[in-house]
Amino acid sequence: MTLFSGQASEGEGTPLSLCRIRNFNPTMIIYKDIITGDEMFSDIYKIKESTNGMLLEVEGKMVSRTENIDDCLLGANASAEVQDDGCESSTVSGVDIVLNHKLQETSFTKDSYKGYIKDYMKAIKAKLEENNPDRVKPFMAGAQEEIKKIMGNMKNYQFFTGESMNPDGMVGLLDFREDGITPFMTFFKDGLEIEKC
Repeated sequence: MTLFSGQASEGEGTPLSLCRIRNFNPTMIIYKDIITGDEMFSDIYKIKESTNGMLLEVEGKMVSRTENIDDCLLGANASAEVQDDGCESSTVSGVDIVLNHKLQETSFTKDSYKGYIKDYMKAIKAKLEENNPDRVKPFMAGAQEEIKKIMGNMKNYQFFTGESMNPDGMVGLLDFREDGITPFMTFFKDGLEIEKC
């Protein structure tokens, strides 16, 4: 069984992975950060590979959801209050990719992103040297080209880490199409591993 970061057992209240939650679709593919193991997205979205094969672009949509909050979890004393159904609801809005995979927003300046991406590229290179040595040279060449594009578009991005918020892990880039409505996220393909479930 795959769990979110922390690897707690099912009885400890840790949310199960989308593979476990969506066991009705036995061929679902989860894309995970190879550094942290965090789930970044799945194949339920429209996914497009960049021309040079360096990035995966994942198209999402804006959603609003009503989530119930159980009063028991808040420590409320039901006997001292008016009896009701025990739940309150709140509305959560955002990009479905972010909400479904519990991605965590972070922020960068141009300089801080340069520092991050330099270290991240070293980590991905090390993983490739270990698992796919033939991919190292094309990755390092193609990554530089993509980083230049990212740096030129910094003002348009929102940045998201995986659920664990590990600063060494992948940072997904959120932007919007020209229509200003359709969100999409960009991820370095070589920083992902695939889990079929």
